[in-house]
Amino acid sequence: MSTSPASTSAGPGRPLSVLVVDDDFRVAGLHADVVAQTSGCAVAGTAHSAGAALALLERAESPIDLALVDLYLPDRPGLELLRALPCDTFVLSAAAEGRTVRSALAAGALAYLIKPFPPDELVRRLRGYVRYRQLTDADTVDQRTLDDALAALRESGDGGRRTTTAAHTVTRELVLRAVREAAGPLSAGEVAAMVGVSRATAQRYLADMVGRGALRMRLRYGVAGRPEQEYREP
Repeated sequence: MSTSPASTSAGPGRPLSVLVVDDDFRVAGLHADVVAQTSGCAVAGTAHSAGAALALLERAESPIDLALVDLYLPDRPGLELLRALPCDTFVLSAAAEGRTVRSALAAGALAYLIKPFPPDELVRRLRGYVRYRQLTDADTVDQRTLDDALAALRESGDGGRRTTTAAHTVTRELVLRAVREAAGPLSAGEVAAMVGVSRATAQRYLADMVGRGALRMRLRYGVAGRPEQEYREP
C-alpha cells in the first residue's frame, strides 16, 4: 500500500512535501509548478523514472508526504512503483482502462486524474489532500471526521472562490511558461496540448497576456487556409 507511517504530521506552518514522477520532463515541470503554487504544498523534487523516484526518497532529509505518479515509466511499471512508495500517492496518467484504474486504487492511490486534465483540477485535488491530512493527522478521529477527510480528497474544503482564484493563477503561469520555454512561437492549440486545457481556454489566457504586454502575437501563414495566430515573448 502507498500510505505508511513515513508520512509525518502536517502541523501548522509545515507545507506537505510532494514528489512529482513523470517520464516527460516538461510535464513533470508543469505539475511541479502547480504544486509550488498550491497553498500548503511544497515540491520535494521531480523524477523521470521509478528508480530515480525511489533514490530521491532514500536521499530525502525528511519524509515525503505525497507522490504524483505517472503510470508510464521507462524502467518499471507505475503500478509497481505505487506499491513500493512509502507515502500517499495520486496517479496522473493517460491510462484510462477501467482495470488499470481499479488496480491503481487497490495499490493505494488516493486520487486518479486522467490526462489531459486542466491545472485547476490538480489544484483542487492538492488542496483537498491538505485538508485530508489536517483532519487525519490527529491521534484519533471519529466517523464524522473521517467522512469529512475522505470527502476532502474530491473537493477543496477552503471555499470555491479561493480555489478558483488560485487555479486561474496557476493556469496563467503555466501558459506563460510554455511560451517562454518553447524553441519557437506556439499556437493556442499547441499551448493547450502542453498545459492540458482546451484551446479556447488557452486562447483566452494568451490574448489577455498579449493585452498586458507579457507576450506578442503574430500570424503564422500556411500553405492554404486562414493564417493562425502564434505567440512568443516580446
